[in-house]
Amino acid sequence: MQLGLVGLGKMGFPMRDRLRERGHEVVGYDPRPEVTDVDSLEELVSALETPRTVWVMVPAGEITRDTIAALASVLESGDLVIDGGNSRYTDDRGHAELLAASGIGYLDCGVSGGVWGRDEGYGLMVGGSAADVARAEPIFEALRPDGERAGGFVHAGPVGAGHYAKMVHNGVEYGLMQAYAEGYELLAAEELITDVPGVLRAWTHGTVVRSWLLELLVKALDEDPGFAGIGGYVEDSGEGRWTVREALDHAVPTPVISAALFARFSSRQSDSPAMQAVSALRNQFGGHAVHGAGQTGP
Repeated sequence: MQLGLVGLGKMGFPMRDRLRERGHEVVGYDPRPEVTDVDSLEELVSALETPRTVWVMVPAGEITRDTIAALASVLESGDLVIDGGNSRYTDDRGHAELLAASGIGYLDCGVSGGVWGRDEGYGLMVGGSAADVARAEPIFEALRPDGERAGGFVHAGPVGAGHYAKMVHNGVEYGLMQAYAEGYELLAAEELITDVPGVLRAWTHGTVVRSWLLELLVKALDEDPGFAGIGGYVEDSGEGRWTVREALDHAVPTPVISAALFARFSSRQSDSPAMQAVSALRNQFGGHAVHGAGQTGP
């Protein structure tokens, strides 16, 4: 199958490789001349036979919205656009309506797999019509992991469902990463444990907490024992926040995901204003000693 791919970054570049290795013709566009196949969206569209399918793999938000709008102006009726980025699901209806005005179909696809997807395959969560999903099936089949289809692909529902599913997936990922990180810190704090990486490695097979994330934690420790070269400042992509907001809207308790998100906020504070206030209050009512700014111990 022929595919136009817009965005050849950390995800799009290896996706192009995987698709080509599996027999598909991919025409990629990226502003960076060293990776692009064509020089513009117009040239990409001209290089594709009708009806065209174009996969968008660019950062969520304004860049995605601008790309969808640009494609709406150069594609034709009968073409199909797939947004595989981490767009917020609430953007999908607007994208679908904009494209539908020109007779262009739209699918939203949550994609998981990161930099390992080229070899391992990508978990795919798709929203849109059954007809559009069927049309793009050869692409989904090439991208998903080998093995049982249901183990790496789902048509989650109508437009918006794919990105909603990916949003919740990433919220769960926040909680899992935080749990592994807290377990690592507790092991490292106990002098009885003389081989922290070895304990984590022993968990990777046979135990109920085994997972790919755990394997990646072990790999990270192999590469940088004790994480001596890594700072504790942790960004959030936005999907954790969206997940917590959805939980509030649906009155669904998500204490683990929420705590994991707030832990990332805490990582960015050298001196937490809230904890400074707690220290001051302990001093006021109990005469407890306070530490100087930036002091981390007695």
